[in-house]
Amino acid sequence: VSLAIVVGILSWFIPLIGLLIGIDSKGPVFFIQRRIGKNGRIFRCLKFRTMVINDEADERQAALNDRRITRLGRFLRQTNLDELPQFINILVGDMSIVGPRPHMISDCTRFSFVIPAYKFRTLVRPGITGLAQLKGYHGPTLNYESIFMRYHWDAEYVRHANFWLDVKVFASTFVHALSNVVYLSGSFFIAGKRMAG
Repeated sequence: VSLAIVVGILSWFIPLIGLLIGIDSKGPVFFIQRRIGKNGRIFRCLKFRTMVINDEADERQAALNDRRITRLGRFLRQTNLDELPQFINILVGDMSIVGPRPHMISDCTRFSFVIPAYKFRTLVRPGITGLAQLKGYHGPTLNYESIFMRYHWDAEYVRHANFWLDVKVFASTFVHALSNVVYLSGSFFIAGKRMAG
């Protein structure tokens, strides 16, 4: 699956999005961040760059209405299209399609102080999407509950991981992402027509 997506989609999608990113703001096409993978191994996680270049990218999570996020970056984040380059991570064996989301090193350190068993979630390869995201736990971790519930569902996935669970999570994520792309694309198109008019 990852090879088909890399060859069939990313081969033309990356140059297209790369062009739009370059028009929208200065900087590289990709945001490459060191994250924690299976068994605590550090790997370089790929994303489309959605922020202006800043010194806090590896320390501070993106927040709602974060001024660092570019106009195109906001759309890429809302549709989860910024995560598509991670199929390259899957192809080289760093990630899976489904699994606990990989966190940046500073977050893993911080969350481990809150939940001592936090490393349990690294017993499997991290994924582009996971059970926690399917249950609605994604984006900024603002309090103890958001950290704990995300860990809870990640741990549930580790304990019960199987092919059919992966299919369910992937299918639900795909439908949700597709509906977001259609809705947001329509909203941008209507807004563009109003501005042009």
